[in-house]
Amino acid sequence: MGEPGGTRASALAEQYLETLRVERGMSPHTLRAYRIDIFDFLRWADRHEVDALALTYRQLRLYLGELDRAQYSRTTINRKLSSLRGYFGWMCAEGAIEEDPGAVLQGPKQPKSLPHTVKPADMAKILTVHSARDLSGNERDQTPSDMRDQALLELLYACGARISEASDLKLSGVDLENAHVRLFGKGSKERIVPIHELAASSMARYLHFGRPKLLEGRACEYFFVSTRGNKMSTDAMRKMFKATLRAAGVDETLSPHDMRHTFATDLLGGGADLRSVQEMLGHARLSTTQIYTHLTPDRLKEVHSQAHPRSGR
Repeated sequence: MGEPGGTRASALAEQYLETLRVERGMSPHTLRAYRIDIFDFLRWADRHEVDALALTYRQLRLYLGELDRAQYSRTTINRKLSSLRGYFGWMCAEGAIEEDPGAVLQGPKQPKSLPHTVKPADMAKILTVHSARDLSGNERDQTPSDMRDQALLELLYACGARISEASDLKLSGVDLENAHVRLFGKGSKERIVPIHELAASSMARYLHFGRPKLLEGRACEYFFVSTRGNKMSTDAMRKMFKATLRAAGVDETLSPHDMRHTFATDLLGGGADLRSVQEMLGHARLSTTQIYTHLTPDRLKEVHSQAHPRSGR
């Protein structure tokens, strides 16, 4: 059996994915998702004897309709459509196809949902599972892995880093003296984000006492390392986070990304301006950051009462 969608369509898909990797700095995880979405479509085109390089708007609608009948979620359908739009748009720009069938196609509307945040009491529990003191303030011994995990959790909450950014954080990107870290976000876009004293202290403890024991004389350019002295992967970080939730006795549906949501919400609730939060989160568009304003009504009321001419000041 040949390549799905024909050799030409498959070859172009590979070229497109390589373009995303090289020119846009797309992460391996995102590239895998794009590959799955595009080649799933090409296999569908084969089954229905559809020419993937001469696709019509109507045929693409048929594909999306089949996904809907297969009971894929709206989120998944929109993600697949986004992947295909990028693929067709790139082929059109390259002259491989004459028209882009996805240019005017809209995906199913999704209900807007607010980011999930961690309650203050739960955050306190999470941040004491691996710490040098328990919730009562009593001292306890930390293993090298405890020091690393505590430093990682403090970092996620201190600067809103994505889990992939924490995994990719290099030793050279950590400046504890000036209390900031250099992160590389989507598209390898660099940003420098400050961290507070507690996070810097936990990271220093790990750096000086935990990390050397995990490395056992080995060299690694990444800040967070595994028990084998290698870069700590995102999968390992997520497993550690889930284990921490269980140990803390809090909602186990929470994710590392919820630490990022909580960071942004707490900053805005504390009076930070939207542009500064956008910069720290590494959002390309202010509209992405604005969703967090829905979670801080008390702060918005306070600003309104202080600034509005009829507030009765």
